[in-house]
Amino acid sequence: MRKGEIITAGILALLSIYLMWKSTELPVGYITGQGPGGGAWPFWLSAMMLICCGMIALNWWRGTSPPSQSDEPVLDAYGWRMLVMVGGGIVGFVALVNIISMYGAIAVFLLYYVKYLGRHGWGLSLALALITPVAFFFFFEGAMRITMPTGMAFTDPVFNVLYEIIY
Repeated sequence: MRKGEIITAGILALLSIYLMWKSTELPVGYITGQGPGGGAWPFWLSAMMLICCGMIALNWWRGTSPPSQSDEPVLDAYGWRMLVMVGGGIVGFVALVNIISMYGAIAVFLLYYVKYLGRHGWGLSLALALITPVAFFFFFEGAMRITMPTGMAFTDPVFNVLYEIIY
């Protein structure tokens, strides 16, 4: 567990630095009359992730976190099983984006995650799987003016209705 904590923090710190560097290809500051530059969100979220990795490393070095004091394995059999189940769900999500749209893939992933992995009831599962993508749609398409992949043509009727609400 001790090795796993510092290795994970190191890998995430390197990823954070790379994402910060890559996001500077676009403006990271505020553009007058337009809002935040295209690289602002990735840059600042990566910077916060890097700070968190630094705090994890500090706690590891001081030995103040429970994982930094443990000789247990990072993942037991249940942990490996869940890693494969969640990782497989994420791979499925990414594969579905170009077929049923970003928002459809979010709905399918949430239904899988909440109902199947979380073992919650159908009411909560369906509510989250339907409300969350619609809320994300209005946030990204309406408020942020960022267009997400809409998938194949058979998803157009749904998006036409939602676009009429925005415009």
